[in-house]
Amino acid sequence: MLEEVERWLSRRSWSVSDRPLPRLIAAKRASGTSVSVVLPALNEEETVGEIVAEIRRALMTERVPLVDELVVIDSGSTDRTAEVARAAGARVVHRDAILPRIPAVPGKGEVLWRSLLVTGGDIVCFVDADLKEFSADFVSGIVGPLLTDPGVDFVKAMYDRPLGSAAGQGGRVTELVARPVLNLHWPLLAGFVQPLGGEYAARRSLLERLPFPVGYGVELGLLVDALHTVGLDALGQVDVGVRKHRHQDGQALGRMAAAIYRTAQLRLARGHLVRPVLTQFERGEQGFEPRTHDVDTEERPPMTEIAEYAERRVA
Repeated sequence: MLEEVERWLSRRSWSVSDRPLPRLIAAKRASGTSVSVVLPALNEEETVGEIVAEIRRALMTERVPLVDELVVIDSGSTDRTAEVARAAGARVVHRDAILPRIPAVPGKGEVLWRSLLVTGGDIVCFVDADLKEFSADFVSGIVGPLLTDPGVDFVKAMYDRPLGSAAGQGGRVTELVARPVLNLHWPLLAGFVQPLGGEYAARRSLLERLPFPVGYGVELGLLVDALHTVGLDALGQVDVGVRKHRHQDGQALGRMAAAIYRTAQLRLARGHLVRPVLTQFERGEQGFEPRTHDVDTEERPPMTEIAEYAERRVA
């Protein structure tokens, strides 16, 4: 590990307990900073309600007014995700209702990008909607450094990721794809424990300048681009404990890995793949049958380049 990264680990890695809630509330009031929490959701009726309810109970009260707005962006759910989230107290916005001039495409990054148009916080905090046994520490932990340290612009959560009963075995795409890629090509980012984690917060002034890969590559893309935009010392991470969520099957992870590799490749060379697809195999009646999937290659431009966003800020 580079000496610069070792120094960064000692300066920019914290625990959620380092910043108690009273300190965060005091810093928020003193600075006048507003905080938005965004949950991208696709068929998450089983978990989204509990997450929304916990954030409202712990961080949106008169005594603890840490979060100013809580928005669930529905990415085309076919279950009761929107209904459950709304009943729990979130504002729910459908992906397709945001910026209708540009037709939406499937993908997590697409939803996160569009969320900038329907939120107003100076700090935007993203939280996955499939978390189980959710703790509000996930939000307060990653928002904390942004409220207390003006030199920090982007903060990722770090945590243990159990796989079933096996401790620390989650994050398979992280260990097999993202970590090797980052260590080899962006060694300054080698200190991030969960580079692909879906829980992170950033200043709007940074997010609006970054391009957003529309699919699974969004977390790696934002991390790499944040490094090049504001530098390593403006990035941080906070230990928030344990993350439990629904695990993907192996083939879904393969598609995720391909998108992440493509995102990295674009940032390394801004080149073009000859064939941006991934072929996987499933056993059928006649033996192994190929299944070919497109690899997410599209990216949305920085939000500052979108006329509707500029008009909204002027208004």
